[in-house]
Amino acid sequence: MSDFIEEDTDISESELEEYADSCYEKLKHGDARVKVSENGYKCPYCPEKKKQVFLFKDLLQHASGVSQGSQKRGTKDIGRHLGLVKYMQTDLNEYNSSSEVIADTGEASGSNDVNEVYVWPWMGIVANIPVQWKDGRYVGESGSKLRDELTYKGFNPVKVHPLWNYKGHSGYAIVEFKNDGLGLCDAIRFEKDYETNHQGKRDFVGVGEKGDKRYGWVAREDDYNSKNVIGDYLRKKGNLKTVEQYQEEERQKSSKLVSGLANKIEVQNSLLKEMETKYKETSISLSNLISEKDDMLRAFNEEREKMQQNAHVHLEKISKDHERITLELEVERDMLKKCEKELEKREAHNEKERATLYFEQKQNERAILEQKRADEKVIKLAEDHKREKEELNRKMIELEKQLDAKQALDLEIERLKGNLQVVKHMEVAGDEKGQEKLNAIQQELKDKEEELAYHEEMCQALVVKERKSNDELQDARKELINVLTQATSQAKAKSHIGIKRMGELDSKAFVAAAKRKYSKEEADVKAAEQCSLWEGYLKKPSWYPFRIVPADNGNGEKIIIDEEDKKVKRLRNEFGEEAYQAVTTALMEMNEYNPSGRYAIPELWNHKDDRRATLKEGILNLMNQWSLVKKKRPWTFDT
Repeated sequence: MSDFIEEDTDISESELEEYADSCYEKLKHGDARVKVSENGYKCPYCPEKKKQVFLFKDLLQHASGVSQGSQKRGTKDIGRHLGLVKYMQTDLNEYNSSSEVIADTGEASGSNDVNEVYVWPWMGIVANIPVQWKDGRYVGESGSKLRDELTYKGFNPVKVHPLWNYKGHSGYAIVEFKNDGLGLCDAIRFEKDYETNHQGKRDFVGVGEKGDKRYGWVAREDDYNSKNVIGDYLRKKGNLKTVEQYQEEERQKSSKLVSGLANKIEVQNSLLKEMETKYKETSISLSNLISEKDDMLRAFNEEREKMQQNAHVHLEKISKDHERITLELEVERDMLKKCEKELEKREAHNEKERATLYFEQKQNERAILEQKRADEKVIKLAEDHKREKEELNRKMIELEKQLDAKQALDLEIERLKGNLQVVKHMEVAGDEKGQEKLNAIQQELKDKEEELAYHEEMCQALVVKERKSNDELQDARKELINVLTQATSQAKAKSHIGIKRMGELDSKAFVAAAKRKYSKEEADVKAAEQCSLWEGYLKKPSWYPFRIVPADNGNGEKIIIDEEDKKVKRLRNEFGEEAYQAVTTALMEMNEYNPSGRYAIPELWNHKDDRRATLKEGILNLMNQWSLVKKKRPWTFDT
């Protein structure tokens, strides 16, 4: 046998009950296998659960849930599971198996009739619970403790109620089970467990001394009608019912459920048909509306074209009128200009105009005088620089000559010392010529040493003068930087010779990187934050991301950026090559020009060739700027 799976096709609600009966008949004749082992069951209608094996009660709960519509299934699937519920309750019949359990207990139950009357909901009785006399009343175990013990044994109690009377704990407790067939099975297993240990109802009634053992059984008709605390509780909480009555009630409930579902499906189908009718009506109405809209749109477009044509004609007319009026206004403007010139000529003879002209003349003379002074200052600065440069070159040539002479003297002295040592080693006694030669060499050596001392003094004096000249040149360079800085800030001049702050971070690279990485609203703020952060890093002397490597020509060493530095790597990964180049350029410039202070300093710079500008280039550039603005108002500088 194999699992019974049919093609999913729709069925009407009126066919649901008939389809459920047909599925039941197929299961009854063995077309599909439900029981796979002694305690194992599986659903033949759920392919996804083929490998899952259920207990009887779990499979029954699954089939009931699908048939009651608790899971989203089709009407045909609901009918299949209804047939499965009927098959399990009628043929597999776990409820009848519970009756067999009752029949197997024989003497404990007192009857082998499956129609024996029980208390429903199913209840068990636990007797001879140990109690103690305390504070004027009997006390005993709590119901929760006894429920936990029964749960541990697998009897699945719902609640345990200890029974009390006016003396306190009566020594009895009522165990409530589920009010379905599974609950009855649990109750019968509960009773059979006690009977197996000779602690059933017959043992409780027949034994005189009971000791500390607990006794248990299922509540039946005689317990229900007893005149004690047990009967009072059972009559209050339950009623009498046979298993057959219970099964009949369940079948009636299932039939009512199937009928209710069928009625519900009929109502839903009628609603669906009504909605389909409304949908058709709405579709027709919508089609009519679309047609009307198309007609209105066509009429609107035609009207708009007419209005556009009229507007075009009207616009041409306005344009022609505008051209005519413009010509008239130009004629009037020319006439007004002529009148204005005449008035200006007349007003030029007024005293006020003379005073204005006189004031402007004085201002112009003052500006020319100031310009001449500035020109003289620049020319003087250029001449001083030229003269100092010529003097420096002369001194350098003289210093080189002195250095060559000094080196020649050093060689001559070394040679004479060598000759002197040779003559001394010879030590020819009584040799007057040798003695004279020795004295001559010593005298020549002394003269050369005096000449060497003189040259050293001259070299030292020239070095001092060279340093002084270099200091003066540096002062002139600083003054030129200040002048160019003021000129650039006042005149806004654009030239390839200017001032560059060495070690200053270029914020444009961070703006470009932020625009790629963040939204347009956040880009400027994020760029400013990152630029400020990296400016702070540049100023910290503790951050030194450099390493020393051999020079490219093999002579000496050079300093390069350490690309393995954590901050440098993070910068390149997060903000790209532009920001990386901006930071590393600023680092190299700061390390070259101000490694100890770690702040940006101004430098005279040739922007065209991207190099440090010479003093001559700076002065020539400044003079060119002056020549370009001679006819304008001159710049004013602090002197």
